[in-house]
Amino acid sequence: MKIGTVREIWRYPVKSMAGERLDGCSVGPLGVVGDRGWALRDEKAGEIRGAKKLPALMRCAARYVEEPSPARVPAAEIAFPGGDHVRSDDPAASARLSRLLGREVTLCPLEPPENLAHYRRALPDNPDMLAELREIFGRLEDEPLPDLSVLPPEIMEFTSPLGTYFDAFPLHLLTTASLARLASRNPGARFDVRRFRPNFLVESDDRRAALAELDWCGKVLRVGEARIEVKMPTVRCVMTTLEQGDLAKDPSVLRTIVREADQNLGVYASVVTPGRVVAGDAVELE
Repeated sequence: MKIGTVREIWRYPVKSMAGERLDGCSVGPLGVVGDRGWALRDEKAGEIRGAKKLPALMRCAARYVEEPSPARVPAAEIAFPGGDHVRSDDPAASARLSRLLGREVTLCPLEPPENLAHYRRALPDNPDMLAELREIFGRLEDEPLPDLSVLPPEIMEFTSPLGTYFDAFPLHLLTTASLARLASRNPGARFDVRRFRPNFLVESDDRRAALAELDWCGKVLRVGEARIEVKMPTVRCVMTTLEQGDLAKDPSVLRTIVREADQNLGVYASVVTPGRVVAGDAVELE
């Protein structure tokens, strides 16, 4: 059953930086080929970190200098606020990012899943775990914290599924209907797709079907040539509120998601059958 079309395709060469919009992509076992091929390791903390802890990352943007393949992550060109650029394979890249962030960081390509130390979580910054979680997820004292038990168990020990820099699963989908519904609940905010970092923005056939993607959980979708299994809703965090590009910092975006959408917007998915996806392809529920 057709439920929509692929309106936009996004790939993020560097974790937590603005990504690149594509006309088409190859979807492999680990999602859009090349997605989150690079990430930053916070050397003081001793772990891979993104904009939840290093918010200035969202003010940078990255694009690949050549097309990645499942076997190779090429260099990415990083654009700094103000317009300066550096390649991710430039020996000076880590130092320049460290100056921007005010912390010593190392820009790292993906490591093999066997390198457990690379992916292992460090001790939290704040020994008060509830306070730490409220900071990461951007929750006020009177707002509920998300149920973390629904995440893959390895996320409790490692910063990402081993061999990847994803938060939980390799694909993220969001519908235009859901964005429109939340925008209508908070007209003063910009519910721009860039705040939510999906791989596929799906143009809903039924524009009234807001948050319909939550009903896809546990089901298989065909997206272009690929088949994917929708795993769980995407729990939203402080990253949705951060400044990036021409989008100003706006905590009201997250307040609206928590209040109107039970903390979730979009869904995570894994790949069942790899294939090519092009903007305009049908999205079908099997």
